[in-house]
Amino acid sequence: MSKKVRLGVIGAGSFSNSHLMGIKYSDSAEAVAICDINEGSARKQAEKYNIPDYYTDYRELLKRDDIDAVTLPLPDQLHRKVTVDALHAGKHVLCEKPMALNLEDCRAMIKASRESGKQLMVGQIGRYTPAFIMAKKMVEDGEIGELFFVESEYAHDYSKIGGRGGWRITPERHPVIGGGCHAVDLLRMIAGNPTEVFAYANNKVLTDWPIDDCTVAVMKFPGNVVGKVMTSIGCKRKYTMRTVLYGSKGTIIVDNTSPTLSLFKEEFSQMDEFKERNQQTIELKLPVAINNHNFQAEVEDFCRCIMEGRQVTTDGVEGASTVAVCLAIVESAHKEEKVKVSYDF
Repeated sequence: MSKKVRLGVIGAGSFSNSHLMGIKYSDSAEAVAICDINEGSARKQAEKYNIPDYYTDYRELLKRDDIDAVTLPLPDQLHRKVTVDALHAGKHVLCEKPMALNLEDCRAMIKASRESGKQLMVGQIGRYTPAFIMAKKMVEDGEIGELFFVESEYAHDYSKIGGRGGWRITPERHPVIGGGCHAVDLLRMIAGNPTEVFAYANNKVLTDWPIDDCTVAVMKFPGNVVGKVMTSIGCKRKYTMRTVLYGSKGTIIVDNTSPTLSLFKEEFSQMDEFKERNQQTIELKLPVAINNHNFQAEVEDFCRCIMEGRQVTTDGVEGASTVAVCLAIVESAHKEEKVKVSYDF
């Protein structure tokens, strides 16, 4: 393989800019073709990012032997079909989150990856956010002791962003699956796979949308850790994924839009001037880069894994596991009863 992974980008809507900018500045990737059913969009992005070729039929793009892999900035409803076709065409796939909107599609995508021997990576971008990476390492290093409660929120006003053709305004794309998957995946990354969930939901803001616009879920994680995820797509506030991690010796407060991470600890120092102080009231603010859609790091990781023959971190099973938790939350809110999560893939 050449020094760079040669990529085809399938989807030229507004979100393709994140993919194309990340690829542009990546040391390991090169965009050689782009595709969209809207020829004008495909041509525009090809010209803007100096991409040699564009297509209106992704199957024509997949026929090219010189393309190693594809990225899919596509509506969620299209993920299964394009992913399976690309894998069977011998291409590695970086599929946007959520992996799919149901477990049948997830299983089909995993099956295609296994049959083809090609890598399938799911773009859970929160795993590449500097603040969340720092928080995870602090937990792993024992900085706040033993976790006992974790919470995250996905607060994002969708009122003006229904998506081309209204693909976000559909019952099967529940906000917990489409957006809340970020918060769910983040807590999974830090605390493991929740075994059961209980949720409530309502629809009081986007009342003309056929879905609940607010959902709160309580979850049980391994080690008797309790968790909570709030998803709101109608809230009137700035986008955030504010996250709080409570441990036996400290607390981390972090989000993906702030330049600092807040750390509270039972004890910062044994120095005499600190011994008599209530040290847990001290808020230590640690600087952190703001990069809440760090696709450059994501595509670098994807391409490096391909070039070095390593398994991608967020493979199909990881992507499907996040979808499984999200679906359990939706089911629980509908039934108003506890639901156990199955990870049978």
